[in-house]
Amino acid sequence: MEKNKLHELLLEHKKRFFSKIDIGEYIPREIQYTVAPLFNTKEILFITGIRRSGKSTLLLLLAKDLIKQYNVPIHNLFYFNFEDERCVDFTISDFSVLYELYLELENPIGKKYFFIDEIQSIPGWERWVNRMYENEDCKFFITGSNTSLLSSDISTTLTGRNIQIVNYPFSFKEFLKCKNVHINDNDVYITETRATIKHLLHEYMQIGGFPEAVKTGNTILLENYFRDILYSDIIARHKIRNSKEIRELALYCISNIATIQSFNAIKKFLKIKSITSVKKYLQYFEDVYLFYFINLFDYSVKRQIYNPSKLYIADIGLYNAIGFKYSQNIGHSIENILFNHLIRGGKDIFYWKSKNGLEVDYIIRQGYTITDSIQVTATIENPVVKDREIRALLSAKNELNPHNLIIITMDDEQTCTIDNTTISVIPLWKWLLFH
Repeated sequence: MEKNKLHELLLEHKKRFFSKIDIGEYIPREIQYTVAPLFNTKEILFITGIRRSGKSTLLLLLAKDLIKQYNVPIHNLFYFNFEDERCVDFTISDFSVLYELYLELENPIGKKYFFIDEIQSIPGWERWVNRMYENEDCKFFITGSNTSLLSSDISTTLTGRNIQIVNYPFSFKEFLKCKNVHINDNDVYITETRATIKHLLHEYMQIGGFPEAVKTGNTILLENYFRDILYSDIIARHKIRNSKEIRELALYCISNIATIQSFNAIKKFLKIKSITSVKKYLQYFEDVYLFYFINLFDYSVKRQIYNPSKLYIADIGLYNAIGFKYSQNIGHSIENILFNHLIRGGKDIFYWKSKNGLEVDYIIRQGYTITDSIQVTATIENPVVKDREIRALLSAKNELNPHNLIIITMDDEQTCTIDNTTISVIPLWKWLLFH
C-alpha cells in the first residue's frame, strides 16, 4: 500500500477508536476480569468469537482500563482495523511501514500495546507479530471472528506465545446491566426485583445477547448478522458454489437446537450428496462460532466420537429471528440459554444416555471428576415429567456419581430427596445470576 494511504488510515482508525474512550454507554464485560491479570504478561492475547458479539468494544474497554487504571499513556497504544475495505491491498511487507509510521507519529516511550481488529485477513501476519514479540517491548491484543485465527500453521509459529479467549454475546447478567438493573444476592428476596428479573428474562429469551440488538431492540439486526456470517464468513471465504445447500443446513440447525443430530440423518433429510459435505459444513459453522456441538459422555473416546452430537446455537436471539418452528419450544430455549451460560464459564460439557435410553441434558466434567448432572425442562408441575427427569438423574448418579443433581426449570424451585439423594430444582434466572 502507499505510505500516504497507510498514514491516513492509521490516524483515522486511532482517532475514531480512542474518541470513544470516555463514552459511558459501554457495558463492562465479565471477561474483562479474566483479561486484566494478563496485562503484564508477554503473551499475545487472541480474542475470538462470533461476529457482532462485541470484540471491538472489548478492545476499547481493555484500552480504557490500561489508560484509566494502569496510567498507560495513550501514545503507547496502537490501534488498527483490517476490516476496513481500504486495506484490501495491504500485504505483510506493509506491517513494517505501518509500525514505523506509528513510531514517527506517537513517539511512544516504554512498553507499547497493540490493539488490532481482524488481522487474519492479511496472509503471513503471524510472522510479523512473532518478530515484534521477539524484538520489541510490546503486548498484542488481536481479534478475529474465525477459529482459523489460530490455525495449525499459525499456532506453530506462535507456540507458547499466545493465550486465546472467546468473547460471547451478553450473558443474562450483562443484559440486565444494559437494562440498568444491577443485582446483588439480597435483591432476590424483594418481590418487585424478582418480578423485574423474570420479566427481563423473557425479553432475553426472545432477543438474546448481541449487544447492538439488546441496546436498540431491533431484531432485524439478527437477520443481518446471520446473513453476514453465512455469506461473508463461510460461503465467500470457502468459495462454496452450492450456497443453497449450506443455507438450508444452517436453517435446519437453527430450527433444531438442543436436539441430537447424526450426520447421516441430516444428509438424508436435506438430500446433501455426502456425509463428508455435512461434516465439512458443520465444521465451518463451528469455526465462526455460529453453532456448537457436544458429544455423548462416555469413558471411551471412540464411542464419544462415533455417537451423534447435540447441537446448540451461539445466541437464542438468532433462533427466534431465523429458526423455522411451529410453536415456541420453551424447554429447548431454556436448554440453549443454559448451554451458552455453561460454555461461557469454560465448562467441559457432554450429554449422556443410560443403557435403557434415559437421557441427561448435561454432564459437566472437571478434570476426571463429574461435578454436575443437569436436566432442563420448562416445568416439573406435571408429575410424569418430574418423574422422568428424576429417573434420568438417578440413573446418572448410579453410573457416573456426579457431585450435584440439578433440574433447571423456568420458575420452579424446590429440593427433592429420594433414597438419600438430593436433587435441586433451580429456576433458570437464579442459575444465570448466581452460578
